[in-house]
Amino acid sequence: MKKAVFILLILSSIMTSSCILNNINQHNADNKELAILFDNYYEDRMKLFPLEATQNGDNRYNDKLYADFTDTYRAQLKEFYTNYLAYINHYDREQLNENDKISFDVFKREMEMNLQGLQFHQNYMVFDQFEGLPLFIGQMASGDGIQPFKTAKDYDNWLQRMKGFSVWADSAIVYFKKGMESKYVLPKSLVVKMIPQMKDMANDTIEKHLFYSPINKFPKDITEADKQRLTAAFKESIKVNIVPAYKKLYEFLSNEYLPKARATSGINDIPDGKAYYNYLVKSWTTTNKTPEEIYQTGLSEVKRIRTEMEKTRDAVGFKGSLKEFFEYVKTDKELMPYKTPEEILNAFRNIQKTIDPNLKKMFGVTPKTKFEIRQTEAFRAASGSAEYNQGSADGSRPGIFYIPIIDATKFNITSGMESLFLHEAIPGHHYQVSLQQENDKLPKFRRFCWYGAYGEGWALYCESLGKELGLYTNPYQYMGALGDEMLRAVRLVVDVSLHTGTMTREQAIAYMMENQATTIEEATAAIERYMAIPAQALSYKIGALKLRELREKYHTKLGNKFSLSNFHDELLKDGCLPLETLEKKMDAWAEKQ
Repeated sequence: MKKAVFILLILSSIMTSSCILNNINQHNADNKELAILFDNYYEDRMKLFPLEATQNGDNRYNDKLYADFTDTYRAQLKEFYTNYLAYINHYDREQLNENDKISFDVFKREMEMNLQGLQFHQNYMVFDQFEGLPLFIGQMASGDGIQPFKTAKDYDNWLQRMKGFSVWADSAIVYFKKGMESKYVLPKSLVVKMIPQMKDMANDTIEKHLFYSPINKFPKDITEADKQRLTAAFKESIKVNIVPAYKKLYEFLSNEYLPKARATSGINDIPDGKAYYNYLVKSWTTTNKTPEEIYQTGLSEVKRIRTEMEKTRDAVGFKGSLKEFFEYVKTDKELMPYKTPEEILNAFRNIQKTIDPNLKKMFGVTPKTKFEIRQTEAFRAASGSAEYNQGSADGSRPGIFYIPIIDATKFNITSGMESLFLHEAIPGHHYQVSLQQENDKLPKFRRFCWYGAYGEGWALYCESLGKELGLYTNPYQYMGALGDEMLRAVRLVVDVSLHTGTMTREQAIAYMMENQATTIEEATAAIERYMAIPAQALSYKIGALKLRELREKYHTKLGNKFSLSNFHDELLKDGCLPLETLEKKMDAWAEKQ
């Protein structure tokens, strides 16, 4: 995604602070030099990752779009991470204060993991049906995403990114071909989903194109002259840059890549696939757990949750097997009460109203960032799932909970609406991400970092708070919540099995349907997501189990001194952390209680 960018050496900044590297350890009392290190890292990172900067609300690079998968760019990244690892290693951790010790641990781990990841050629599989720039840029192009469209300059910035996407697409094809030559290719079952996505975006009806959307949303204070100029420029760019780029990707994937795609499902089938999966497991779970340990945990959790599902089935008086109960809740029309998308959106808004009084008892600190519920855009609803898009740190962009609604009359309450809201919205991702971004006492690299085991683990842990928050009173909604928890347990089994080669795509789909009230379409989309992003799905359950373990540990240890509100505030205070770092921090907090 990036062209050559000169990385400012941190030493120059440290020297301007009257300090040379050899003397760093003499100045650790106030940690000013360490603060400079972290600030410069963040500044340099934003130059390298302009889309990340835009997402963080930093608008200085909103016109930049780089091909971050090229060998040239990755060599630049290697130098970047190597330099900063050398800088952090000059500090004596034991001489730092508690907050800076956390920053030291997180920063060093981040540099080491990033360097390790660059040893693999995942850059030969540039994007897939679930994530990647061709889909993400469509969200940005809608005018309702992270790219701002408030001034004429904002529109001009986007024109530059549209131009950049044409170059990006050409580079993507080059690197897909490198993958074809070296057997780093995606599974066929994923590629067939990518092809219609590219075809949809290659339509040449300019004024109805998704990328034309910002023209229909001009702010009032843009002049008529700018409106005319920008309208003409958008039409030209869609015609010259966007449509041809998607058409090239569509034709390449259809005619050249699909025949070379692999028939297997797991990442173990690419060169270095086993080592790459082990790396991804470590990266996503932030633990040293082996795939086999995680697999066994998954089997145990599936068994426990099935027992709870059977209790719920019995409580509503259903006499058949659990599999028959799954079929019943999937198909019973009374469990699909909605007629329009707006009714579904209102049902989610009512969930928010229900939990609000109890949230005040469980959280002493809540975000300032605003929050909205929206329907997922049509172009990505079919292959998308409900998700949270973070707000900006300055409060100018709200956090948004997106719900894909293809047919409102088939939207089932046992899909886990209440647990979904707790996870993706409040108090899940919205509380965690917003509080982290709003905490200006953290260095910026921590304010905007993400660890799936913590972030997704927190969100899944929040699903377990449903009864305490006044939800799950309807047994069918509770069944939906159990279904969501079962999904995360099943993931431990199928993700490991897929990527170690002990389950095929079809076997994984069958296992999911055996243990969940899901449709074949939903199970297929889920399994194909895990195929596209190996080990990401492990982070949810591993993280949630650790957070629940910590809660029980401190409740037992502190007795009457344990405050759930204080526990939650402390968990969230320092943002996303690797699980080992988090536990050390929380142990220290418990000692102080």
